[in-house]
Amino acid sequence: MIRRIFRPIIAGLLVASSMPPWGWWPLGIIGLGLYGSTALQRRDKSFSTGLYFAIAWFLPSMAWMWFLTSPGYIIAVLIFSVMHGCAGYVATQLSSTTASHRTALVICHSLAEVLRLSFPFGGVPLATIAIGQTGGPLLGLAPLMGVIGISVTTLYLALTHRRFRAICVVGFLVLLGNTWDNTHSIGRTLNLSIVQGGGEQGTHAIDTNPRDVFDVHMTATKTLQPNSQRDAVIWPENVISITNHGLFLDSPEYSEIVQQAKRLNVPFVVGITEDAGQNQFTNAQVVVEVDGTISGRYDKVRRVPFGEYMPLRSLLKSLGAPTDLVPRDARAGTSRGWLDFADTRASVAISWEIFFGGRVNEGVTDGATFIINPTNGSSYTWTILQTQQVAASQLRAREQGRDVVQISPTGFSAFIDSNGTVHNRTSIGEQQVLERSIQLRSGRTLYSRMGNGVYIWCLLIAFALLARRRSRAIRIGAS
Repeated sequence: MIRRIFRPIIAGLLVASSMPPWGWWPLGIIGLGLYGSTALQRRDKSFSTGLYFAIAWFLPSMAWMWFLTSPGYIIAVLIFSVMHGCAGYVATQLSSTTASHRTALVICHSLAEVLRLSFPFGGVPLATIAIGQTGGPLLGLAPLMGVIGISVTTLYLALTHRRFRAICVVGFLVLLGNTWDNTHSIGRTLNLSIVQGGGEQGTHAIDTNPRDVFDVHMTATKTLQPNSQRDAVIWPENVISITNHGLFLDSPEYSEIVQQAKRLNVPFVVGITEDAGQNQFTNAQVVVEVDGTISGRYDKVRRVPFGEYMPLRSLLKSLGAPTDLVPRDARAGTSRGWLDFADTRASVAISWEIFFGGRVNEGVTDGATFIINPTNGSSYTWTILQTQQVAASQLRAREQGRDVVQISPTGFSAFIDSNGTVHNRTSIGEQQVLERSIQLRSGRTLYSRMGNGVYIWCLLIAFALLARRRSRAIRIGAS
């Protein structure tokens, strides 16, 4: 038993090591290659080989989830592992030769990764193959084909036996992605100040005084001096909590934000939560102008399962799970993902939404010149999720050819340029105000125009062709 599972577990651990915070991206390709060679040798154990491989991949790379919701962590790891176990099994059924088996493994495991973008709970695209490659050259593929293309390419490089040809083809595509993305600077920069208030990690909203979070951010903001070159100040996600206290517009926190906007003579973009009925709340980013006008509002569309709403609440409660950590569910927004301020448009992805390319692309489609990612990682222990979120911001920057500004109350906060390079990343827990000039950009990459749909259809067509070929081979053999 131990001998049978040893190789797939080692392969999965190698893939996990490619994920942030470890980030040893070559090990991702090596791990996938080891899994592939094992799967080719053990056709009769294809499901269990894929299952053990995926368990070893996801257990460490999603360990942050244990501290948020241990039942959710176990459920997510099992679901994802079964997906890849099924992918391995189906690949075996679709192939009759070693070459076709390699192709089937690439297609089936790519489809398993695609499925994770939307299932379960609307998608949980964490610890993906693409995230594990953000530190390497394959990030250059993002403007052309996004995370799906990076995942397919990584699997192809790892599993093909024609390595030289594969390296030449992929090398050409990486060169193309790095030299042409169809975006350009509009000749204008934006000078931004982003505020990280600091504090402990691993805390929950129900155990803290929301005013304390506001106060540390206000204290940091008051260190800023008026500057005619500054264009805006941005605060993180939901650091202004008005739940159970009416509306933001009527709150003392609103008045204090207006005072600072007037003092610094720039708009503030701040994260708020408000009541939305007896059992719901909203999570929004709003623009407060110098005169106190709230000129824009974006309510978060993609909610965090087990963080902002509790899937299967009744079932989990009956099993004794701590559903009280999320006493009320967030109400999903319906507006387009952007805000206008400082005479330009920003694509807005609040926290979790940065993991979904389509959320960011929505704002860019509507004319955004840069991207903001106000987030709140204070509930998570260690730095696994936070570093993966920075990697997701790098992916979005390359996919869209836009600078990304990530703002967190306890870290990480950072500026990511359109090449995917991270600048001025803060430390966890520190109080810090970052100021940087970013480039405003226009144009749309190939990925931005095509989205994920084209690549999903290509995979489905390839899957159908494999199935048809296998069916024909069976019929010929039977005759």
